[in-house]
Amino acid sequence: MKTLKIGGLTIKVPIIQGGMGVGVSLSGLAVAVANEGGVGVISAAGLGLVHKNSALDYIQANIEGLKQEIRLAKEKTKGIIGVNIMVAMSNFADLVKTAISEKADIIFAGAGLPLELPKFLNKDSVTRLVPIVSSGRAAKLICEKWQNGYGYLPDAIVVEGPKAGGHLGFKGIQIADQHFSLEEIVPDVVREVKYFEDLYNKKIPVIAAGGIYTGEDIYNILQMGASGVQMGSRFVTTEECDASPKFKQTYIDATESDIEIIQSPVGMPGRAVRNSFIDKVKLGLKTPIKCPFHCIRTCDSTKSPYCIISALYNAYKGRMENGYAFAGINAFRATKITTVKEVFAELKSDFQAKLTMINDKIKELKDSNDSSESNDL
Repeated sequence: MKTLKIGGLTIKVPIIQGGMGVGVSLSGLAVAVANEGGVGVISAAGLGLVHKNSALDYIQANIEGLKQEIRLAKEKTKGIIGVNIMVAMSNFADLVKTAISEKADIIFAGAGLPLELPKFLNKDSVTRLVPIVSSGRAAKLICEKWQNGYGYLPDAIVVEGPKAGGHLGFKGIQIADQHFSLEEIVPDVVREVKYFEDLYNKKIPVIAAGGIYTGEDIYNILQMGASGVQMGSRFVTTEECDASPKFKQTYIDATESDIEIIQSPVGMPGRAVRNSFIDKVKLGLKTPIKCPFHCIRTCDSTKSPYCIISALYNAYKGRMENGYAFAGINAFRATKITTVKEVFAELKSDFQAKLTMINDKIKELKDSNDSSESNDL
């Protein structure tokens, strides 16, 4: 695999570990991925629960938790550490400022359009900015807004397809529509981005995400113009993943039919592993709650049958009867607990096998054509 460059940073292996909240991707997983040459990513979602502090309210604990996780990661690796921050979070701005002040290498911002993200940078900031989009139209809009408003273009763009885990940037009817598949939207985003690359002489690599699971998947999507990939579910069933063993076992025990689309309280469809908690929600056995945290701007607590942050935190802690695991479409393919090092080795081996097969076919075709031309002579 070729190296990936994001805003002057050189990523030896073009793999970004997806940010998974609540608590699923903290400094532990991020460090392990960074040490293998990829980009390790800390999720900022729900850190106020993970780092609960009786002296602080949830929002302040969230900020302090992010500081701690970035500092822990920076102490344990010289690799590249990013932070995933959802635009829909009520304290998005504070979390962005915190990540920048703590010198996180990259901020990945999705679950909404981060149209004003560059305004948080200072003259001495070293943090790169990478929006997460689900269409070429969104990529174009962000590039225009950032360039016109701040004289800044994205350092890279993640395009996430409908096979991803967690909250999805698609309407329910679009998720199974092939016109919105990753294979369709990656070339679309690449085309839109190229206009700005050519006009402003800046490279903006496109990173593909959503349903990518094998080295062959990586090879195939790179052929469509992507410069790298983002993978989340593949790293959940590793020893270094920060979630509880019971959370990881949910993936291993899941069948393909267990991975389903749910309607999240934040107003977006999401992909998760079906369990008794989700079944109770469907049956109407959960009732609207009083919002304890006010953490997501788009969450209507008067209609929500449960608190999304609490449910995801319970799952992270292994209390699956009171929560559920978000998961990508291929999460059921996990069969055992492995390590991040083993995952990287397998991905690179599979990628190389696919590349070798393609090169052998090209050589075979060339030899066949040369032989045919010789016979004609």
